[in-house]
Amino acid sequence: MPVVAGRPSAGGETRETARRPRVGHIDFLNCLPLFWGLARTGHLLDFDLRKESPERLSDALVAGELDVGPISVMEYLRNAEDLVLLPDIAVGADGPVMSCLLLSKVPLDELDDVPLACTTTSRTSVRLAELLLAESVGVKPKYFSCPPDLPTMMAGAPAAVVIGDAALRASLLDAGTFGFEVHDLADMWREWTGLPFVFAVFAARREFLEARPETVREVHAGFLASRELFLDEIDEVCTKAARWEDFDAETLKRYYLSALDFQLGERQLAGLKEFARRVGGAEAGFPPDVRIDLLETGPSA
Repeated sequence: MPVVAGRPSAGGETRETARRPRVGHIDFLNCLPLFWGLARTGHLLDFDLRKESPERLSDALVAGELDVGPISVMEYLRNAEDLVLLPDIAVGADGPVMSCLLLSKVPLDELDDVPLACTTTSRTSVRLAELLLAESVGVKPKYFSCPPDLPTMMAGAPAAVVIGDAALRASLLDAGTFGFEVHDLADMWREWTGLPFVFAVFAARREFLEARPETVREVHAGFLASRELFLDEIDEVCTKAARWEDFDAETLKRYYLSALDFQLGERQLAGLKEFARRVGGAEAGFPPDVRIDLLETGPSA
């Protein structure tokens, strides 16, 4: 439900008391669209930007080291009382995502009671893999954490969960070399539930929103403007990014336009709530019907 933030103080902020909001940025290719336009629109100058992996940014937001930023869905659900979601912006997929994968040297139904290496960079992807394997495939591997280095992961287990740029390289460049099957976790979820999957949301700390509501709305507007500018200039962005990445411009364009979903609308929220319903409970650290609050952005805000 929407949250109406409190009013700023009557005197407003002064140069001495104001500070830039501390904002997180996932340092993966999949978040480039959300940050491409920040410098060009001028919003970057208004942010104290921190680039990290998803799990480190999640921990920083929960700990109060960030004011606004992306957070993995699992960590958001565990800390929903302290956070307010920014609407219409997330990182997810409504079908194959290409960058959240389960790689296996054997058929999935042969993974029962065998080692499975899990990336240390995304708790949500690992929990999604556990859910799909247990309830959709019917197996329970022996999960262990491993740094996101594909040769190391596959050397110690017949299967691995990888995400981000490493997953893109695995699916597009390395599958033939290592001889593994590629299973797209977002596609498996879509086939199982009929819903999109949301990997990360953007949220503001509730106390920061109450103290500086207009600042939070400005950060939100900056993200949305950056995403729209990216879409307007996608050919230029992909051409420039391809100079420094392992993928050509056309591959990157296909990834951004057909694989990733940066929206958080009704269908995405339905997918988020369905995931919470399936994994929630005392062990997860949040109830299946966890309350989800959205930033109010209309005129009444």
